[in-house]
Amino acid sequence: MSEKKPSLLVVDDEKNTRDALRRVLEDSFEVFTTADTKGAKSLLGSEPVDVILTDLRLGNESGMQVVEFSRNQEPPIPSVVMTAYGSVETAVEAMRKGAYDYVTKPLDLQRVEILLRRAVRSVRVEQENIRLKAQLGQSYGLEKIIGRCPAMHEVMERIKQVADSKASVLIEGESGTGKELVARAIHGLSPRRTAPFVAVHCAALSPQLLESELFGHEKGAFTGAVDMRVGRIEQAQNGTLFLDEIGEIDAATQVKLLRV
Repeated sequence: MSEKKPSLLVVDDEKNTRDALRRVLEDSFEVFTTADTKGAKSLLGSEPVDVILTDLRLGNESGMQVVEFSRNQEPPIPSVVMTAYGSVETAVEAMRKGAYDYVTKPLDLQRVEILLRRAVRSVRVEQENIRLKAQLGQSYGLEKIIGRCPAMHEVMERIKQVADSKASVLIEGESGTGKELVARAIHGLSPRRTAPFVAVHCAALSPQLLESELFGHEKGAFTGAVDMRVGRIEQAQNGTLFLDEIGEIDAATQVKLLRV
């Protein structure tokens, strides 16, 4: 089964140019043509278009409108603009506004086809990257949790359920059972995944040091505080703060945490 040809919209107010481009490019593209911006918008609303080739001069209209309209589609549609030698500056301006590239008239048809193919490929690569990033976001962290028994499947389902929540999550388990892995998986699946994941091992610090670690301190706040320190809570802003062995925290620090 042959691969489906990408679709091309040609926008030019000269019929001879539209017909010539159709003849040359129809072996490589499914070609739609129109003479003006109104026709372009209508076709974009009714047909799936992968790339646009538009003249910058469309009678009394400007092909810049087509460029801007194509960039506002979801996903954006790449456009290549055609221009006369005397209007290269306008073509460069079109690229600043989102055009993929430009070609000058008289057209080098081989270059036109190469640019159109390149534009289609660039968008497909970009869309694939977006898809893979989304897929990575859905699985990040879970692949590090080993276990196929029903109990572990239930843990993984719980992770997915709580990941979207802003509520505090209590993770219970013996030492070495992977509580931090679970916390990282929740973070990796959450909308906060691009913000920091900050882990604090509470049992390893004295109450005074833990308070300084969590809340930070100003320079000179106590003996040995030679510099200002940003606390872990602030470092984890918009992300996830993992408090390991939270049960070891003294009562006074727990009260302060409740006020955060």
